[in-house]
Amino acid sequence: MSKLAINQCLCPNCSQIEDHPDKKLHHQMNLLLSRLDEQQRRWYVALEAQRIGHGGIKAMSLISGLDEKTIHRGIEELNEDLFSRPEDKIRLTGGGRKL
Repeated sequence: MSKLAINQCLCPNCSQIEDHPDKKLHHQMNLLLSRLDEQQRRWYVALEAQRIGHGGIKAMSLISGLDEKTIHRGIEELNEDLFSRPEDKIRLTGGGRKL
């Protein structure tokens, strides 16, 4: 797994010049996300979006840089207890670049 660049949060609190308590938290979230694989990122961001509640998907999209559709997919996967996801690999059979 290659290390991703750390995403820069685009939320209103982090976009202001003045310091805001969320800046450090959002940086740490993006640091963690840079070390996770694609499905783990999707699930973590989906979990945080659900924790926030109303507006959580939009907020987590701004913080993480993940598309809102990706976050919705993560929520669906979590709601089905990750049943459709393989336990021993990242991609489903047939996924990824073709040989």
